[in-house]
Amino acid sequence: MANNYWLKSGFLNILQSLTNVLFGFGGFYMLVRVLDKNQFGAWTLFMTTTSILEVIRNGLIGNALVKFLSGAKPEEKTPIITASVTISASLSVFCVLLNLIFSHFLSVMWHTPELEPMFYVHNITFLLSGVLAIFNSVEQAHLAFNGVFITTFIRQAVLFLFILVCFITKFTIPLAYLVYIQIVAVVIATLIGYSYARKHLTLDRQLHKEWISKLFHFGKYTFGTSVSSILSGTIDQMMLGAMLSPVASGAFNVAVRITNLIEIPTNSIATIVFPQSAKRAQEGLDGVRYLYEKSVGTILALVIPAIIFLYLFSDLIVNIIAGGKYDDSIPLLKITLLYCIFVPFGRQFGIVIDSIGKTKLTFSVVVFSACLNIAMNYFLISSQGVMGAARATLVSSFIGFIIGQVILYKELKVNVLHPFVYAFRFYPEFYHQYIKPRLKKV
Repeated sequence: MANNYWLKSGFLNILQSLTNVLFGFGGFYMLVRVLDKNQFGAWTLFMTTTSILEVIRNGLIGNALVKFLSGAKPEEKTPIITASVTISASLSVFCVLLNLIFSHFLSVMWHTPELEPMFYVHNITFLLSGVLAIFNSVEQAHLAFNGVFITTFIRQAVLFLFILVCFITKFTIPLAYLVYIQIVAVVIATLIGYSYARKHLTLDRQLHKEWISKLFHFGKYTFGTSVSSILSGTIDQMMLGAMLSPVASGAFNVAVRITNLIEIPTNSIATIVFPQSAKRAQEGLDGVRYLYEKSVGTILALVIPAIIFLYLFSDLIVNIIAGGKYDDSIPLLKITLLYCIFVPFGRQFGIVIDSIGKTKLTFSVVVFSACLNIAMNYFLISSQGVMGAARATLVSSFIGFIIGQVILYKELKVNVLHPFVYAFRFYPEFYHQYIKPRLKKV
């Protein structure tokens, strides 16, 4: 049963990440060609901001719902889901208010007035995606991923197909149209998500203050961690937009988009490790330590060859993917590739520390890293321009890596070299288990 879980969930999550990258990257490939550099920069800033709003809402409740619901008794499941919906709805209203208050300010700061109405319309997508997030979390808590995969696929595919049609017909896309298509996509995905989650979805009219408190107190640190984490990954683009121009933000986003190609294993394994890590934490810390070292090692085995390839052929890759307009992204790509080495360590750090109940510790580390990243971006962008943003993120990622490994050694006796040992062993193990048996049949 355990092997079946890892195989099935692992396959679905890797497939989900592959399709996300395919649609996201395919849409990006076409958008950089149909939009001018200023429009693409504006779209980058819009997507960055709306992603932060999603994390603010989902970060408080996502992992908390999965953790408590996955180990709950049958009679506890309805109160837990009801409490989660209560918190999610409250946060959604709060984020909508934030959007309404700051939309004008952001459009002025980024010298892009067309962003203001786009932010207003996005509130519809935001409210619906909150409902969908509950459906997906409930399904994930029951160790099922079919609905999560299909709904994510639908949201990506609808937008991608619209961009594809515009690209083929050479239709000039008003940015507002992209926002309207997002609404269509999330409506379809939410209806499908409900069909998968409804057998586990039970609500009542009570507030369940006890569970609201439990979920909130667990989630408040993962919330802070999630917000700080996405700020660390996007603050450079937002600050470039404010301190330089949307064009600079767009150029940096090109480099980030390319490096996202090699984060497929990191995102996929992180999704399936959390429920398993939460269960292993109840059995002892040795299992959690092994899970961390093994999962990071597996990710490194998959991403290191990709990092080397992209680094050696960065000029060719940028020109093929983004066209001749973004040659200034080539040196940025070479730096962003370097901090991809630290991403698996940091992502899995948060997963395992959260799973053993020390969410406050994860929160403290990520907030510190985010603050460090913001400060370094401010000073290095001021002195070095766009390159300063890449260098700031590289240095803050390395410092965060060192801090995380010290904490993991103290809490779990994690050896920083073991993931590299598992990464080296991955290749012969993969060959003997999957390649060699098939060669014998040939």
